[in-house]
Amino acid sequence: MLATSGGRPPHSPVKIAVVGGGSTYTPELIDGFARLRNVLPVGELVLIDPATERLELIGGLARRIFARQGHPGRITWTDDLDAGLDGADAVLLQLRVGGQAARNQDETWPLECGCVGQETTGAGGLAKALRTVPVVLDIAERVRRRCPDAWIVDFTNPVGIVTRALLTHGHKAVGLCNVAIGFQRKFAGLLGVAPGRVELEHIGLNHLTWERAVRVDGQDVLPRLLAEHGDALAADLRMPRALLDHLGVVPSYYLRYYYQHDAVVAELRTKPSRAAEVAALERQLLDLYADPALAEKPTLLSRRGGAYYSEAAAALTSSLLGGGGGGGVTAAGGGEQTAGDVQSFADVQPVGDVQVVNTLNNGTLPFLPDDAVIEVPAAVGSRGASPLPLRPLAPLFAGLVAHVTAYEHLALDAALKGGRDRVFSALLAHPLIGQIDHADRLADALIAHNREHLTWA
Repeated sequence: MLATSGGRPPHSPVKIAVVGGGSTYTPELIDGFARLRNVLPVGELVLIDPATERLELIGGLARRIFARQGHPGRITWTDDLDAGLDGADAVLLQLRVGGQAARNQDETWPLECGCVGQETTGAGGLAKALRTVPVVLDIAERVRRRCPDAWIVDFTNPVGIVTRALLTHGHKAVGLCNVAIGFQRKFAGLLGVAPGRVELEHIGLNHLTWERAVRVDGQDVLPRLLAEHGDALAADLRMPRALLDHLGVVPSYYLRYYYQHDAVVAELRTKPSRAAEVAALERQLLDLYADPALAEKPTLLSRRGGAYYSEAAAALTSSLLGGGGGGGVTAAGGGEQTAGDVQSFADVQPVGDVQVVNTLNNGTLPFLPDDAVIEVPAAVGSRGASPLPLRPLAPLFAGLVAHVTAYEHLALDAALKGGRDRVFSALLAHPLIGQIDHADRLADALIAHNREHLTWA
């Protein structure tokens, strides 16, 4: 990893505020922060959530995790957002407006029109964006007032749209997803090497990415990965092995919604929603958290999702606050570049740690507007995230990226201004919908199912 410059002293204790700290996933975050205290020295961690009963259970477990691992940091919790934000150096957003009940709707009513029901893409993803963006922007304004120097790290889905909202409103924000670090750990296991030796050429939009190169000690081993482990990767992604061989890259799991849309819809119609599964899982987890003898994250939590997020979050937050971000996912730009005479990643001299994040395009992918938010390797330091130069994206991938970026622009417009016409336009623009009749029915269904969260409806 490269050292950052500027910012606070690298080992100075920091205050981290977690908005949505009552999530059943929070113990995973706490465990990661406890283990990575040399990366991110947390002096105080405050959990903020209106769900006070859950907050008590999770806050108590969080303290026991810190104590068991010998972490000296203090853990507090509150349902008062402004009080929790006071003095924070970084604010992590992991909220879910409407809870699992709203997610369950996102995953079910689109199926009535023969469209994918999913919480981050398609009609369900748009519904989540409409509920979430206004709430996040309100939180960000309060961050600006209570701790104006704090960085916002957004893990709230849909990350690309939410991060774009934050950045276009002038907030100090970076979006984070666990897909890249998950692939890094997966590939390292298959190759039998330490994760820190694996660099990814990860490119696209949030939940619409491909791994174009996988480098170990600077050498691209992606062809070897596909040749020797293609069957395992395909099974894990639930995509045909022949598709991976044809593409020559490893797509994220979310590409399945695009590449196998009709098959996924047929599958989703035959089983309970993921939201229903998670709701049942959360009830079990809360029962476990209530046990005063529990002082570590339970094994059951691994089924909740979000693997390795805590490690990526600790590394990213450390980099933003001026410390080294060791322990996160290493990423590489690689190959012939589009910027000037840069010929390889080795020629790039980024000021900051290189990590995969969601940030402004600013010419990185020249076929997208500068204010689009992309998910790519970036140099991260106390001034924020700057994408590294990347090889041109082939038309097979660039076309889909451009299409979804246009949708995200319209989705953000609908989230900020409201109105059925804007909702209809965003749905019509989405490559998973794109038909008048579907967009018309889905617009009405979206508004009907989310009226309590839409001030304009």
